[in-house]
Amino acid sequence: MPKKPSSRGATRTATRLFVESESIYVTALASIGEIAVHPLRKLRESGSATPAQVSALLAENIIFNSPILVRAIKGRETIAAIFAQSSSTRGSGAYTAEYKLDERTTFLRWEGTMDGHKIESLEVIVDNEQGLIVERTIALRPYPAVKLFRDAMYASLKDKLPPDVWDYPTP
Repeated sequence: MPKKPSSRGATRTATRLFVESESIYVTALASIGEIAVHPLRKLRESGSATPAQVSALLAENIIFNSPILVRAIKGRETIAAIFAQSSSTRGSGAYTAEYKLDERTTFLRWEGTMDGHKIESLEVIVDNEQGLIVERTIALRPYPAVKLFRDAMYASLKDKLPPDVWDYPTP
């Protein structure tokens, strides 16, 4: 059972959480009276994020790993377009958890709907020394809702991304 953080004289406290089913230790950082929110989450929660707004949060050498694409995507402008489109394509929902795994790594959980069906994302975001995102890896579930999301993303981005990121080559 995790201990409650002490608030006596501290401006930042750290709590270790133990997730028994996965045997993972997670360090969650919280400020008294203020909870740190990752800048990408804050932007996505503010409404429709534009590619320019997203781009300002990304390092030039960013890598994006997604279950709807068959390979990692590289490059700030391309990934900014994907993230902005994703925000407007996915259904309604909200972030339900955020944990700081270490100085540069954040875990986010989002739950919502896609065309009326439950969809959930789990993601890990890695920032560089300047606070810009250098890597984002996302997992989505359940598969039927993921397929709806992928199909909608394909319809919006098929002309912006090369065909080899959407499907494996046919023999």
